[in-house]
Amino acid sequence: MQIVQSETPVSPVNFTSDPSEELFRQLAAEQRSRKKWLLIQPVSNTSMMVDSGTVSMPLNLIMVATLVGTIFDVTFIDERLGERVPDDFSGFDVVAITSRTLNASKAYRIGDAALKQGKTVILGGVHPTMLHGEASEHCTSVVYGEIESIWTELATDVLRGTMQSIYRAKELKPMSTMQHPDFSYALQSKNAKKYSSRIPILATKGCPVGCNFCTTPTIYGKNYRYRELDFVLDEMRYHQDRIGKKNVNFSFMDDNISFRPKYFMTLLEEMAKLGVHWNANISMNFLDKPEVAELAGRSGCDLLSIGFESLNPETLKTLHKGSNRLSNYQQVVGNLHKNGIAIQGYFMFGFDNDTEESFQLTYDFIMKNKIEFPVFSLVTPFPGTPYFDEMKPRIRHFDWDKYDTYHYMFEPTNMTGGRLLENFVKLQKEVYKGRSIMQRMAGKPLNWVWLANYAMNRFTSKLSPEYYY
Repeated sequence: MQIVQSETPVSPVNFTSDPSEELFRQLAAEQRSRKKWLLIQPVSNTSMMVDSGTVSMPLNLIMVATLVGTIFDVTFIDERLGERVPDDFSGFDVVAITSRTLNASKAYRIGDAALKQGKTVILGGVHPTMLHGEASEHCTSVVYGEIESIWTELATDVLRGTMQSIYRAKELKPMSTMQHPDFSYALQSKNAKKYSSRIPILATKGCPVGCNFCTTPTIYGKNYRYRELDFVLDEMRYHQDRIGKKNVNFSFMDDNISFRPKYFMTLLEEMAKLGVHWNANISMNFLDKPEVAELAGRSGCDLLSIGFESLNPETLKTLHKGSNRLSNYQQVVGNLHKNGIAIQGYFMFGFDNDTEESFQLTYDFIMKNKIEFPVFSLVTPFPGTPYFDEMKPRIRHFDWDKYDTYHYMFEPTNMTGGRLLENFVKLQKEVYKGRSIMQRMAGKPLNWVWLANYAMNRFTSKLSPEYYY
């Protein structure tokens, strides 16, 4: 654990004639000594393959550290690397913790301990945003949504020592004000080698689609914002220079990077000149167009993560996922495979419209279309979503440690919970047995996707329905 000094150029705080900005500038200049912040990425407690082995760099917390570091001292802890949160918080003025539902219980325990020691405790992230009333019991202040849009107000209150219970932006700032993330906060950890070599990057925020099981509309509303293309490309070039090679691997953290086709296609045209490789989550709303897949492949895309969700058209209707049309599934897969792009396909089970036939349909689709990396999950109504409100009377428990999409939440209408889990386990074992892997991956380049398949072979061979209760 160490206080990290920025190694990369950080944009100066952008002060304007706004009175709140003027007060902020005055208070920052009057600091006799810089207040000390401890930023924490908690580990989750799930029994499944989450936060284990190689983990992705926490871009959101890195962005917070970059912002905080302009006027305060920052110590950065990522528990997923094996780093330990101290028992004694006396060296810090502010303890700030990011949380999703899966690690909310851990975040709350840290917050409670820091409060007992008289520290200012800030909770942010998806779960505190969705359940800010619950989160407020474990902290001084909750940041609702992104910190960038309330930073001036929050930092001013930290400097004055007059904290509010919740900080919620009246409007979201344009992404043009976003600074280049300073990755030194994460990379100076002695365990940084446990981070994935894929560098997280952000081009857009938000998703106007509004699937009823998704948390994004609550955090960002129906807003869709994007950074100037030059800013994104400059960030890629910075990492190429930092690492000393052209073919850097990037992972886009965007909720829906392709929602504005013109922006997306222009970005890919420019990326094609850089020689990078990249992957992203993406909706299917225009992947059935061959020219999109061709440009994606030419720009260095080696994998796209796609939420197929279900092979049942009635289920897709209930999800309000209009971008998913079953009639396009095979065309989308074919377009991507023709251009050398692998597919990480997400499939969910446990909807009321699911039957035992749903598992066979999914297996047939995966094997026929040679989906390289299928990911299976159980339907999980996350707090704060319309789906959670709808299903709340039927949810079996509210143990946040098990909200990992791998635990049984409620019994669907058309089958018992026992049969749901038996079929769920059987499907995973069938898809990831050796013969199936060879069939799906035949002719594919030998890369990390093969390794992921064989890791899943070992993992799924040990599964039983009891894992999911």
